[in-house]
Amino acid sequence: MVTISGKIIPLIHTICASSAFLAAFVTGYTLHFHKIVTNAHYTYPDEWFPSVSATIGDRYPERSIFQILIALTAFPRFLLLLGQYYLTNSVATFIIGILRTVSCGGWVYITSTDDHDTHDIFMIIYIILTLPWDIMITRLSKTSAFKKGLTATIFFTTLVPMIYWYIQHQIEKRPGAYSIYAYFEWSLIILDITFDAFSYSDFKSFSIVLDMGKNPITGFYQIGELVANESGENKLVEETIVEQAIKQSEPVQQDETKNESDIIDKKEVADKSSYPFSYDSFFYLLTNTFNSLIFWSNLTALTCSIWHFPLWYMGISGYEAAILGYLGPIILYLPFMPTIIFHYGILLGGLTTIGAFLINTPETRLITVSIGTAITMGYFTQNLRTIQNIETKFAFAFTWALGLAISVVLKMGFYSNNPIWPILNETMAVITILGMYFGHLVFGMLTPFTNQIHKSQKASMSLVNKSNCLFVHKLAISLGFGSLVFGIHQLMTDASTTIYWSWEGYNERGQGPLAWPWSALTCLVMLVAVLTSYKFSTSPLFPSLFLVLSTAVLCNRAIVEWNKYIFGGLLYIIAMIWLIPIFFNALSLLNSIWVFVFGFFTYIILVLAHVWVVAYAFVPFGWLLRERIETVLSISTLLILMGVVSSSALVSNNTAMIPTLSKKFIKIIALFSVLVLSLIATLTYQIRPTGVPQPYHPESRLFTAGIWTIHFGLDNDMWASEDRMSSLIKDMELDFVGLLETDTQRITMGNRDLTSKLAHDLNMYADFGPGPNKHTWGCLLLSKFPIINSTHHLLPSPDGELAPAIHAVVKTYDDILVDVFVFHSGQEEDIEDRRLQSEGMAALMGSTDRPSILLSYLVTEPGVGNYNTYVSERSGMHDIDPTDSDRWCEYILYKGLRRTGYARVSRGTITDTELQVGKFQVLSKDETKRYGSSIYRYEHVDEPQAEDMKFPDKFNGDGERGHFYHVFDKPRYYDF
Repeated sequence: MVTISGKIIPLIHTICASSAFLAAFVTGYTLHFHKIVTNAHYTYPDEWFPSVSATIGDRYPERSIFQILIALTAFPRFLLLLGQYYLTNSVATFIIGILRTVSCGGWVYITSTDDHDTHDIFMIIYIILTLPWDIMITRLSKTSAFKKGLTATIFFTTLVPMIYWYIQHQIEKRPGAYSIYAYFEWSLIILDITFDAFSYSDFKSFSIVLDMGKNPITGFYQIGELVANESGENKLVEETIVEQAIKQSEPVQQDETKNESDIIDKKEVADKSSYPFSYDSFFYLLTNTFNSLIFWSNLTALTCSIWHFPLWYMGISGYEAAILGYLGPIILYLPFMPTIIFHYGILLGGLTTIGAFLINTPETRLITVSIGTAITMGYFTQNLRTIQNIETKFAFAFTWALGLAISVVLKMGFYSNNPIWPILNETMAVITILGMYFGHLVFGMLTPFTNQIHKSQKASMSLVNKSNCLFVHKLAISLGFGSLVFGIHQLMTDASTTIYWSWEGYNERGQGPLAWPWSALTCLVMLVAVLTSYKFSTSPLFPSLFLVLSTAVLCNRAIVEWNKYIFGGLLYIIAMIWLIPIFFNALSLLNSIWVFVFGFFTYIILVLAHVWVVAYAFVPFGWLLRERIETVLSISTLLILMGVVSSSALVSNNTAMIPTLSKKFIKIIALFSVLVLSLIATLTYQIRPTGVPQPYHPESRLFTAGIWTIHFGLDNDMWASEDRMSSLIKDMELDFVGLLETDTQRITMGNRDLTSKLAHDLNMYADFGPGPNKHTWGCLLLSKFPIINSTHHLLPSPDGELAPAIHAVVKTYDDILVDVFVFHSGQEEDIEDRRLQSEGMAALMGSTDRPSILLSYLVTEPGVGNYNTYVSERSGMHDIDPTDSDRWCEYILYKGLRRTGYARVSRGTITDTELQVGKFQVLSKDETKRYGSSIYRYEHVDEPQAEDMKFPDKFNGDGERGHFYHVFDKPRYYDF
């Protein structure tokens, strides 16, 4: 029998690893100094110190020497992993160690000379995996935690200056920067080896025994601990791996005469000592908050991805079936899936959904997002149903709500787009997505460790007897939970949604809340609600009353602006967040998969109902919910209250349901609060208006106006298109633009705020138009001139879609007021609706004698039918170009203005409709009287009277970015 002390393992590993790098460095420095310090930009004397990659991989013989010695390191390396597994009993740590070792092999055997990109990818993966490895080994270390923690901290701190000097070298091309970078790179090697070397003191506690005994299983490989016997001598206590496994699997025999509370206390102590993270640990709270952010990102990503298909098919496409991804918890019924999902569900689900932006085909991307969402929903379910400790349960609910609040704050900072949605592919979005991707990789690796506590402490509270829980109570809790998720998604996943539910336009006495800066108040209220939710974890009375009151306010159309926002929107947010802990209590007590599955099924039904209220013309039985968003909201509130009642009854039967939070937990959430408050303040400042809007051509008293149907900001390939829209609008120098199909403040459109995004990027005033509770597809006005007054109208629609309109009065040059109308009529199927709408719009336009312009979607042919109602003596409006016979939807009409130009610009891939643009000159009263009716003549000329009246030349011919002047192949200009 041969007994080897475990301390030999880290010792041999340190010697082999150090000698490999040192030998390569000495050999390379001696034989090829000038060559290995030379890089893509400079050589000696500008550079004087070689990088790790150049030293170990660029030249023979140092490359061969290094690879031979690093190969010898493999054996002690795997013994090191086995030893750590024996000491920590952590499968996840062992798996991360294996993956980290493989990735190390990737960058040491595939050098930068062989394949630079592959070498870098393996290096990045190795560094990322080092974070959970160092954290877990440090937390589980019994004798060298401080040394390892200090080394790991220095390691990751060193990354900051290393990256800085790499940027100086690669981008700034600064002489000597790569040598300084190399100092930090070699420091990382030394620190990494040193970290594992500190395992020496931990490994002293066991020995490896090689014994050729009669029993090959018992005698081949044994690990034992050195313990002191009664005489004080050290004795080796041996256990085979098989014996250890059998011992751990044997049930513990308990003395039935012992007091049950004593057993519970001992069990709790054992649990707390066995698991490296507790509910009040920094990494537990941080990891689950990040995972919650991924949960809400995935949940909202699926619906706004699905919307692309019915939008382009103009009806049910079949791809809507992807919404069944929300029923992901059903996979937990499969063998082995609960364990897999518990440990790796958030990692797999998040990486799948975040990485979906790499897929160009919309159908494949949608399926990928659906799969990722299903896995994420399963992860959430499996974690919640396994938690039995009340403090841990509240911590999980707290992080779930805090992740929601942070996702809303981030959306505000990214102008209402979630930075990791699969509909984003702009340059900055890709950079952010990649950052979040690697961040999620780190937290996904940490999750199996941090969430181990969910399966511990099961005896620290009394469990509900599910057989005594009536089916009706389970059903009510399930319905309530699904409605809770729906209510949050409908009104709380964007900071501006409740603001637009309250918006009624501008008026002389002021207006209701605007998205900036009041979105910050929404975020602040969400954060405060999260922080105070502890007070109502077992007392749902006040949250329920607030929910009833806020729902009543939101459903009352007579209550508008500030009253609706404060007493409806903000109060609803507070009530919903306060109710989260009591639902989590009940759901985890029930520990039932079907309760979650049916809850998410309820959520799906309510989401479809939310769509039906507007899309009734394109869906079966649409008339049932036509224009009934208040009904859907009231039903969801009623179901939530039913769930609250059943949850309260279930929770009240358990005496250990009131959490007692530690001071450490309170300190950490205080820190989180400060960080989120700082984030809210910073992002609110960053998205502030960029200045006072100014028209493009004041010298000629000219304004350019456009009309565009933008398909809710999704292009032909399911990518967000607002940045490209801004570019075209800016290039065309539009002072006014009417945008149609703009109401994205709905679940299926992602609760996006296109209005604020475009207004900020273009530096324009904005009117959202009729809000998301008005059952329209939306219309939006952007203006370079101040909007003095605006009113919103819903024109007659007895059978078809509601037709939204904006009537705005703007102050132009010399304080001359101009009326701007933006209007979207109903579809061609509803003939009577369109006739009534044309009469209503003609009366509205005829009600003012001020100069006016109509930017519209009329669904009529020029010169016939309803066209003659819009263009008539009653309205006083004239067509921008009556000779343009190739129109059906978009029209520009005007009166009291001098028209100077007209153009039609192709859409590219942004939408299915072109941009129509007209140029007009504002006239004084004397000029208007002098010109008379001659301003409506339409003599075409080749060039405008002045250079600033000309449309941009960049869109002549083939144009740019897929946009060019079409139909006439060039702009039209007019003289009189």
